[in-house]
Amino acid sequence: MIPVAKKGAAVASVSLALCLAAAGCSSSGSSSTASSGSSSSSSSTSVPSISVSSLNRTMSAMSELKPLAPIGKGNVAVILPDTVTSARYTEFDAPYLSQALALAGLSTSQFSVVNAQGSDATELSDAQEAITKGASVLIMDPLDSGVGAQIETYAKSHGVKVIDYDRLTLGGSRSYYDSFNNVQVGTLIGQGFEACATAWHVSKPNVLVMKGAPTDNNATLFAQGYDAVLASHFSDKSYVQVGSAAGTWDPPTAESEFQQQYTAHKNINSAVVPNDENAAPIITYLQRQKIKPDTFPITGQDATLVGLQNILSGYQCGTVYKPIYLEAQAAVALAMYLRAGKTPPASLVNGSTKDSQTGASVPSVLLTPTWVTKTNMNSTVIADQFVPAQQLCVGTYAADCKAAGISV
Repeated sequence: MIPVAKKGAAVASVSLALCLAAAGCSSSGSSSTASSGSSSSSSSTSVPSISVSSLNRTMSAMSELKPLAPIGKGNVAVILPDTVTSARYTEFDAPYLSQALALAGLSTSQFSVVNAQGSDATELSDAQEAITKGASVLIMDPLDSGVGAQIETYAKSHGVKVIDYDRLTLGGSRSYYDSFNNVQVGTLIGQGFEACATAWHVSKPNVLVMKGAPTDNNATLFAQGYDAVLASHFSDKSYVQVGSAAGTWDPPTAESEFQQQYTAHKNINSAVVPNDENAAPIITYLQRQKIKPDTFPITGQDATLVGLQNILSGYQCGTVYKPIYLEAQAAVALAMYLRAGKTPPASLVNGSTKDSQTGASVPSVLLTPTWVTKTNMNSTVIADQFVPAQQLCVGTYAADCKAAGISV
């Protein structure tokens, strides 16, 4: 499991920096001017045009959206799903979204950020309450497509626009989708496993392929990516697929699934695991079985503190890093355009995603993930202060950090 208390301090430092940035922007009495790519609206207000490439760690692009704030109507409500499947929602998404909304020119009375705490009923009631209180745009990460579609039907009936955040609502009626390219996330996991199996000299990988929750469309897309990479190996018999697991985002359940398969199939010597949270208890279990480092390839995603430490110590091949500050900014940019009744520019909406239930092509912002190992950890997650070196490089990990070129 993720040591939330330790990692929370890291977020506090990031959030503080962002708060200072937000305060600096809001203290000036003048509004931001439009970028050179701006055009004039019918109301003579200059409409900014930002792009995916302008999103960065400093959130400087958000201040360019300020001209949209006074012409927009209603509030922006953010509804996040839970605190169990990933600690990211509390530690990163919530503070980044709040800071981006403030930098874009909204006051704290014009936006809200809540978490459904893993309850479909709560997520639906959160959305209904937000709309009752005047939300004109919802940024919503659905716990599952069932409740997501309910929320979007309710929102549509009240004239409220919805942005699917991180997960696509299958069968939904959202206006836009904002996420990382999730098939590419899975492809990176598969390719990372390939490289790791070779580097760790696993001559005949007997692989347990694990998955996320079957109700999560992202889990389907991740699996699509890594299954495609692994298929040729299973076909030419250089790898053997051993056992099967139902799929979950609950770490204790993932550990139980793994133990059942490992007990039944003692020849399993590697596992494709879709995120760090699920991988962590599996790795702890393998350590209790006296499995040595750099011998049993396991993959991950989300660049958590424990995931990075498992990489440094040789128990995890790598992790997919998704800079959440980019995803948060993209969602806020979409919301600001929708709230102002403007069409987001093509430079921001850089792709489309098919809703497999309806066949609809959903306009999307698709961001680029990165595979992180010991070799590039310092230039990615450490450079971004996603996980500060002083928290990563503690105790026995200090030597591992030094070997990876990470300085405290």
